[in-house]
Amino acid sequence: MAGISQALSLASTEQYIDTEPNQASENRVHDHTSTSMENSLATSPQDIQYDPNFTQTVIDATGPKASKRLREVMASLIRHTHDWARENQITIDELMTGIEVLNEAGRMSTDRRNEGLLLSDIIGLESLVDEITYKVISSAKNTPTLTAVLGPFYRPNAPKYPMDSTIVHNIPDGQHAYIHGTVRDFVTNQPIPEAELDIWQAAPNGLYEQQDPDQIDFNLRGRFTTGPDGRYGFYCLLPTHYPLPPDGPSSKLLQLLDRHPMRPAHIHFIVSASGYRPVVTQIFDRKDKYVDNDAVFAVKENLVVDFVERVGDPKATFELQYAFVLAKQG
Repeated sequence: MAGISQALSLASTEQYIDTEPNQASENRVHDHTSTSMENSLATSPQDIQYDPNFTQTVIDATGPKASKRLREVMASLIRHTHDWARENQITIDELMTGIEVLNEAGRMSTDRRNEGLLLSDIIGLESLVDEITYKVISSAKNTPTLTAVLGPFYRPNAPKYPMDSTIVHNIPDGQHAYIHGTVRDFVTNQPIPEAELDIWQAAPNGLYEQQDPDQIDFNLRGRFTTGPDGRYGFYCLLPTHYPLPPDGPSSKLLQLLDRHPMRPAHIHFIVSASGYRPVVTQIFDRKDKYVDNDAVFAVKENLVVDFVERVGDPKATFELQYAFVLAKQG
């Protein structure tokens, strides 16, 4: 982390203090660490003559065997990235800072934590791509269950449990909840048998099990399979809000952007069935104070739910009834 902290510090050495948002630039305080930076920023992009053919030369270097889709995406990426660099007069020091952020995210990423994905989350990219990929008519009265970001702490191959089991093990605090409902077909509204629900959530201390040495492996995770009636049910913890990990480049970037790291109370789901498009989603507790201010911009109104008091069940004090609706493939 020393390398990434030093690199990101370079990006934050220039401080701007605005006395009024609309006042002229002479009312701002600039702290520049070098004369060269001062001179480069004093010149507007319009005053600098760049090679007008350079970007197209890079785009045209793509060979004939590249796929059509890759050619289109990379040409757009190169064009937008070059325009961004020219518009903002990106310096070598700033470029190296950005490269080191990505490098550090790669070094921290494992099969238990995806720091690169977390970086994309805090700039809203995963949520945007999720919306593009699974766009539905927002004004429609009925839609398949909406998607939400996967997040950096998903682990495949969670244990399979019988229906109405608990995913909570050796957690002394926290309130317990029973979540139940059906998995249904979007068009016919018929129950979907053999649908799998892959579930994971954080503990009351804000940590997923792979972050917490005091939790057993795959704690607060589980997979459940519906029967012929499409029904599911399981016990879990009432979700709580928590901060994003403080030890990575994502956290450092949030600090530099003067943003909070909090995620609202939520539970993750991947719901899948043969012949249907899988749904990667989250459900959010309406009462949580961060539900309207998610650090990764993942909350959608249709995924905000109301947990209610559960009576007569010694294993849970809250419950939620929720139907997952899947659309056919194709």
